[in-house]
Amino acid sequence: MKTSSFQTALNFSIVSEVALVYKNRVKPADRPKISTSAEVYKIFKDTWDHSFEHCESFRLMLLNRANKVLGITTISQGGLTGTVVDVRMIMQYALKGNASYIIVCHNHPSGNTKPSENDIQITRKIKEAGALLDINLLDHLILTPDNTYLSFADEGLL
Repeated sequence: MKTSSFQTALNFSIVSEVALVYKNRVKPADRPKISTSAEVYKIFKDTWDHSFEHCESFRLMLLNRANKVLGITTISQGGLTGTVVDVRMIMQYALKGNASYIIVCHNHPSGNTKPSENDIQITRKIKEAGALLDINLLDHLILTPDNTYLSFADEGLL
């Protein structure tokens, strides 16, 4: 049987993977410990870039078993009225970052803290996915340019 160049050029035994290197750049004693939504708000707000009032972004905070911050990353950045959130990306970061807990956050450039139906649905999906992996979603914050925020945990929406 003759083999085509397509068949011989590809090696399907090599699997692609996401690489996230675990290099601890912050001493455990220097990591902030989270105990209130106000502390989460301050950390997220202090680490946000210049796009806060311009477009909607979705961020992820990774925490260890002692509720100390392991890191923060941007999951997605969208337009004025929304951004696409892929739950699989959140779980990739959480697993590779060795997180026990996660907190998610996004901004509403409009200044409205009220969660949309999409905000509620994505929060539910993240919580369910995390539960399967024993990575608990502690909170979801909505931040506004007016220095206000809504905490899903504080409002009983988790």
